[in-house]
Parts: sequence; C-alpha cells; structure tokens
Amino acid sequence: MENIGKVIMNYDYYSGTDLYSDGDVEDTLLEIVKTHDKRDFPSIIAESKSWPVLYHLSEVRTNILNWYPFEKNASVLEVGAGCGAITGAIADKVAKVTAIDLSKRRSLINAYRNQDKDNLEIMVGNFNDIAAGISEQYDYVTLIGVLEYGECYIPGENSYQVFLEKIRGLLKSNGKVLIAIENQLGLKYFAGCREDHVGRYFEGIEGYTNTSGVRTFSKKAITNLLLESGYDNVQFYYPYPDYKLPTTIYTDDFLPAKGELSNNARNFDGDRMVLFDETKAWDTVLEAGLFPEFSNSFFIAATKRE
Repeated sequence: MENIGKVIMNYDYYSGTDLYSDGDVEDTLLEIVKTHDKRDFPSIIAESKSWPVLYHLSEVRTNILNWYPFEKNASVLEVGAGCGAITGAIADKVAKVTAIDLSKRRSLINAYRNQDKDNLEIMVGNFNDIAAGISEQYDYVTLIGVLEYGECYIPGENSYQVFLEKIRGLLKSNGKVLIAIENQLGLKYFAGCREDHVGRYFEGIEGYTNTSGVRTFSKKAITNLLLESGYDNVQFYYPYPDYKLPTTIYTDDFLPAKGELSNNARNFDGDRMVLFDETKAWDTVLEAGLFPEFSNSFFIAATKRE
C-alpha cells in the first residue's frame, strides 16, 4: 500500500511485472501527469501531435459517461482503468471508486492525474485474482473498452459470457454494468477504417476469422450475450463518432437528423481508406431506420437479474 496524494494504491495482487503496455510513451505520460496540472493537457496534446497522448489525456474521453445519472452515494468498480482517462470523472459523481488495472505504470499515471480524489483506491493486478479476493459488491461496474478482451481475462469456451457472469457476481442487487465498446458492424468499418484492435480491414465484418483473444459484437449479439449472462433491462446509447472521443451521445429517443453525422474522416490511430461518402451513407441509414445497427460504437447499461 502507498498513497499518492489522496489516492490509495493497493499492490496486494501485483505480480511485480507489467504484462500490458503501450511502450515508452507511458513514461512520457507519467512525467506529464507528475509535472503538469490537468489544465495544461490541451496544450500538451496540441504540441505533441501524438495519438497516445491525445487518447490518454484528452478530456473528451470523459464524454462517454460524464452525463450518466450515477447515484451520488454509489460505489463503482472500474475494470481496466488504464491511465485513468475517465476515473476522475467517475470519482466526481459517486461516493467511492475502486479501479483495477494490470499495469503498475498505468496505475501510477492514473493516481498522479487524480491525486486530489479522496474516494479513489487503485488495485494493481490481475482481474481474476482481485475478483476472487474481494467480498465487496458494487452499485456499478464499468467496462469501458474492456469487454472485447474478455477472452484474455477468461480463456476457454464461452469466455465472454463467463466474464460477464463474474462481473455480475460483483454487483449489488439491481446493480448495473456499464459497457463501452465498438460495434462489430459499425459503418466506419464498411467505409474503410481498420478494425480498431487488430488493425486489419473488414476483420470484424468478416467474423474475426483471422483473430483470437479480442472481438466486438453487433447490437443483436451483445444483447443476447448480456441476457444469457444474467442481465435485464439492456439499454443502448450511441456515441458519435465513436466511444473513444465522443462528441454526441444519441439514444433511441433522440436519434441524429439527416446531414448531422458529418464528422467521419478522422482516424487518429492509423491509416484508413475512404470508400464512400459516409455522411451521405449515414443519411441513407437514417432513412432506413437502421442507425442503431450501424452506429460505430455502443454505450450499454444493463441491470443484474435477480
């Protein structure tokens, strides 16, 4: 155990080795958060012209759930907290946050950038070890960019279902799992963007025939997965242009208007093809009533079934 500012760092489950890393850029990020105030981040992002710096430090990341109506007295378990891009936003809205991440270096970045949070504990270690060792249950568990790696967390058959069932066991009665994930059938993948996790064109659309260990899902598939894993009341929201840097969150009651989906060209983390005009294609999708099926990403809230 140690304290960084007001944050508790818990190393009880840490193996001593970081098994996941984005490389040397994490040393850069750690130095930034140690020596700069958050108000400096926008200028640092602009000067660096680096996708990892943008991705990990941009305030836009918090748009994925800074609008979500958390109960103020709630407890939240954040699985796969990484460098803390959204940890602080959660801590500002609830009574207690427990963040889990496999990497000590990433957890230190999280702690230094959020060292003013007196309601934050960061547990460093393997999720399975930590989940087996804690008896507490939470009002919410967040899986932001995490569910797609379910096979890495829980190897073997039905790994994604087993993972969600394990998450369900960490929830209080009527607790909710909050998931952000790319849509396997997101329009951007048809239009020429590489699959986000494996960097290959059309890999998700073609059913991940060349991939193991990571995958995303269509709306129907992830709905069925959640129902089979012991959840009800599955609610979908649609971050645009995606969940990583969302500027708008649509719902089934507030869908985009024709001509509104025009921010489609950016693809900061890699090259892409441009196979057609996505704005025009979105208009066709909207007219057909299929926006929820082709949204680039999903934000999902699902309730533990009793």
